[in-house]
Amino acid sequence: MIKIVTIVGARPQFVKAAAVSRVLRGHPGVKEILLHTGQHYDDQMSEIFFHEMQIPKPDVNLGVGSGPQGEQTGQMLSGIEKILIQEKPQWVLVYGDTNSTLAGALAAVKLHIPVAHVEAGLRSFNKAMPEEINRILTDHMSDLLLAPTKTAVEHLLLEGISVHSIRNVGDVMYDAALFYAPQAEKKSRILEGLSLTPKGFVLATVHRAENTDDPIILESLFQALNSISKDLPVVLPLHPRTRSSLEKLNIKKSLNSSFKMIDPVGYFDMIKLTQNARFVMTDSGGLQKEAFFYRTPCLTLRTETEWVELVDLGWNELVPPVSKEAIISKAQALMEKPTSSAKEASPYGKGQASVKVLDALLNIAQ
Repeated sequence: MIKIVTIVGARPQFVKAAAVSRVLRGHPGVKEILLHTGQHYDDQMSEIFFHEMQIPKPDVNLGVGSGPQGEQTGQMLSGIEKILIQEKPQWVLVYGDTNSTLAGALAAVKLHIPVAHVEAGLRSFNKAMPEEINRILTDHMSDLLLAPTKTAVEHLLLEGISVHSIRNVGDVMYDAALFYAPQAEKKSRILEGLSLTPKGFVLATVHRAENTDDPIILESLFQALNSISKDLPVVLPLHPRTRSSLEKLNIKKSLNSSFKMIDPVGYFDMIKLTQNARFVMTDSGGLQKEAFFYRTPCLTLRTETEWVELVDLGWNELVPPVSKEAIISKAQALMEKPTSSAKEASPYGKGQASVKVLDALLNIAQ
């Protein structure tokens, strides 16, 4: 019996773990212990995902919550270490690029427990992003690097990581998208609840620190989204960090009624919104991919992206958030002609990434 401690803490990780944990727990030779750091902790950012996606209830919830990055990561590190000493797993499995990812990998490597990193090898090449630091450090601490794309594999090799430690398994978020889309179609009533018509609105999200913590950028972004909403309703599920920053700037009172800022939504509602939007505007890495999975064009409100395949294929376009006029111009172009020249391709595998993650863990453990 192989014991695996899976560490999650933030919304994107719940989606990934939903796909992988279903496979792990379906194998008789694997015992999974699910540890939730509590990085995302309120019902709309955490609990609803576990309920909707039937993710097993966490065996451990550290309840760390929000806070300064150093303090948050330190609390996670201390709590995770205690659980790993108690459980003595053969593997620690971490996802993505959050503080939960870094803390999980660091706690494990200090205890000489092998680390497997799902979504290894992503690079934005922007070290001002805390996520970039987390990715790089986690990859260089990991024993098994589970890359989602060929490009990610190339990044790891260029950084001197042994080819024997790397597996190109595909993207586990694609597994989740394929599995849950039919359920979202049956269960979500978000379009009716917001009086939206298919392809008759824009879906937007803004949450990254480089956008929310800079008042000039944040105001420019929301002025652009407000202007776009005059032509096509904009729906924006509001991340707690973004809500707090907007309240400080007192922006909300000047927005159009067609700019619908709503509370965070569950995974099924997010699928329905992504599938039916005319296009997506986001600074989220995960939503860029989900838009592609459902063949919805995307404008990424950043200067770079980890998912370069989407830009190369024409499904995604980078729009630096410093210019309100540039954002509006790109959005208007998509309203008139949504990515008609975009190419069809499958850079993220065929929906079997979770099975390949299990195979890699079992083969190395044997």
